[in-house]
Amino acid sequence: MKDYLTKYLGKGSAAPAIPSISHILWSWIGALLAIAAIAWLSDQAGALFFMVPFGASCVLVFGVPNSPLAQPRSLVLGHLIAALVGLVVLELLGANWFAMGIAVATAIALMQLTRTLHAPAGATPLVVMLEGADWAFLVTPVLSGALVILIVGLITNNLSRNRSYPEYW
Repeated sequence: MKDYLTKYLGKGSAAPAIPSISHILWSWIGALLAIAAIAWLSDQAGALFFMVPFGASCVLVFGVPNSPLAQPRSLVLGHLIAALVGLVVLELLGANWFAMGIAVATAIALMQLTRTLHAPAGATPLVVMLEGADWAFLVTPVLSGALVILIVGLITNNLSRNRSYPEYW
């Protein structure tokens, strides 16, 4: 029992170092451009190109671009898989507490199986269910918004000599 309880104390590792000012600046520029571009597209098209989990996607793509969770396959396919799961569960079970749990858990499992784990996509099925989204949600905002983040990520993360994105597709 004592060994189990000591897990909650952590391993005693130090907190990570503060990133360089350059890294912070490039992360800021990338997130600014990606979110502004998605919001601008929404305004221009009069359609929803935006969903809240994209803010968290920007944390990964611009803040920790070398993370497996930030790679293009995880960003785009993670959100698509999670949205598809949300739509199927919404269709079959409706939007209730149990269905929301099933949708998020299933999305995580499928992202793990497909090597597309993207933490912000864990919220995507909840957005689908709370919005009562239809199948068009897969294209707008999910695919379109994820692609905007990806394109901005490819450009801004590679403008710096000290950054490179992606690690893999």
